[in-house]
Amino acid sequence: QVQLVESGGGLVSAGGSLRLSCAASGSIGSINAMGWYRQAPGKQRELVAIINTDSSTNYADSVKGRFTISRDNAKNTVYLQMNSLKPEDTAVYYCNVEVTLIGFRHQTTYWGRGTQVTVSS
Repeated sequence: QVQLVESGGGLVSAGGSLRLSCAASGSIGSINAMGWYRQAPGKQRELVAIINTDSSTNYADSVKGRFTISRDNAKNTVYLQMNSLKPEDTAVYYCNVEVTLIGFRHQTTYWGRGTQVTVSS
């Protein structure tokens, strides 16, 4: 089993910044892709950003130029730096990690429990 511990969410004014962190622990053989998703009330969960093993990244159009995803492989941690926040960024943000468990061959996807980000106007 893998546990994901998220931190950094909270309340911020429009134009402000937050930095989300997600640390993975457990029976980890290797970590593959890592990413962040978000879900606003009444909306579908959507991709925010993904960072792959080769450090290539993919961002939702709505956050390009404002958000930056990064990873620290030694700490099994993924970060999301969020700048120039807008009220429409308000959502629960979920960490997502692809893991190959110790003793296994196939990848397994794990989700964090979510952290609330609220941006006031």
